[in-house]
Amino acid sequence: MAYWLMKSNPKFFGITDLERLETDDWDGVRNYRARNFMRDDMRVGDKVIFYHSSAKPSGVAGIMTISKAGFPDPSQFHPEHRHYDPLATEDTPRWYMVEVTFELAFTDILPLSELKFLPALEDSLLLKKGCEQLTIIPLEPKHWHAIMSMAETLGVLPSEAKIYL
Repeated sequence: MAYWLMKSNPKFFGITDLERLETDDWDGVRNYRARNFMRDDMRVGDKVIFYHSSAKPSGVAGIMTISKAGFPDPSQFHPEHRHYDPLATEDTPRWYMVEVTFELAFTDILPLSELKFLPALEDSLLLKKGCEQLTIIPLEPKHWHAIMSMAETLGVLPSEAKIYL
């Protein structure tokens, strides 16, 4: 099992949207590095931190699981869709997505301003300069556990989520 952090602007799709839907496709990603993570590295059962970006505050909102490994994003093939890519074909898709399933929402956002103080995250892509725009970030187990421990300490990790520590 691997650990990930995936960012979404909650104005467009937030943790409450995923909770309502239970399972959804993580579509519309148009960054090659993120595409490669979804296409090549994400596996069913991987744990994912749902991160609200471009929000006040930005930070960790909950947990989800990869429920279907990478597959072509169909929006790339439809000219009327905002994620259409004229260079993509059914035989040579350019963009991939994964399916995610809701696990839990934090009781409040664990803000980035707090995460910056975690020594265990010093080497993470989340805090690395120049990586702010990455929408999908691999996490090492130590990163995952440090974030979960901080969430528990700050009281934003629901009691039923202690299994993630």
